[in-house]
Amino acid sequence: MEVTIIAETTGDSLHPITAQLVGAACSMGGTPTVVCPGGIGSGEASSISGVNKIISAEGECFDSFDSRAWANAISPLCEGVVMSSSSAHGREVLAQIAAIRQIPVIQDATGLEGGIRITRPIYSGKAIETSVVSPPCAISVRQNSFESPGNDGDAEISTVNSSSDVGVSVREALAKANEKLDVSEADIIISGGRGMGEPSNFSHLYEIADVVGAAVGASRAAVDTWDEIPHGMQVGQTGKTVNPSLYIAVGISGAIQHLAGMRSSKYIVAINKDPDAPIFGVADYGIVSTWEEALPILKDELAKL
Repeated sequence: MEVTIIAETTGDSLHPITAQLVGAACSMGGTPTVVCPGGIGSGEASSISGVNKIISAEGECFDSFDSRAWANAISPLCEGVVMSSSSAHGREVLAQIAAIRQIPVIQDATGLEGGIRITRPIYSGKAIETSVVSPPCAISVRQNSFESPGNDGDAEISTVNSSSDVGVSVREALAKANEKLDVSEADIIISGGRGMGEPSNFSHLYEIADVVGAAVGASRAAVDTWDEIPHGMQVGQTGKTVNPSLYIAVGISGAIQHLAGMRSSKYIVAINKDPDAPIFGVADYGIVSTWEEALPILKDELAKL
């Protein structure tokens, strides 16, 4: 089964989700071809185990992100099942490609089996949907849902040049959109919930994050309550699935959908003023306290390390 993977990048290098997409493709018996927009990460992608070939898609249209321009350039290179990350940009490009090719698209998959049997969360994570689809089709995959297959590959790289679509407006480069460390990439995460009181109090989390090089996340309740907290920070079944070495939950009660996205963390520290909060049930270490009392002490102690 032919599988075309649209590589995800961070700056000038390949994003880890690309290797996970290869792992997902191989898990359902696919033969993956990786398309690298702008040629970024082609060398890295060729070393991923299981990759059949690499297409370095180059051209002016990839200088800045525009989903229609990217889709128009990438669509002719796709065969069989088209896969991407379920990031905001990945989903957007994939939907455009599906529309161009007139194939079904399923977003945010967390499980794949040969056939193609897909599982994904629906109704804000309250239920899990299982569906079966036949190629050709398009599937976006949630990060950290599949293992990377390794780096002992040596796939051939071919280059395709695509001219830009002058009818499409040019946006600023994707890298300028958010200079903060993404929670799905971080080894240490400190997340805040609605218990933080108001969005301006997240500044205290950023101060601690700066001390230890952590990313700042948020619960669904915080994202839904405050417009200032973007969805990109959300950890949980309807947000991002993370597995850092250290996860610090502050003012988060521990709803099931949040636990589903972070319970695989190696070490979990919970800070909550409610001793009966469900978050303590999965925490390796719990602190019953208000964030106002605990965070200054936490910051001082971490600064000493």
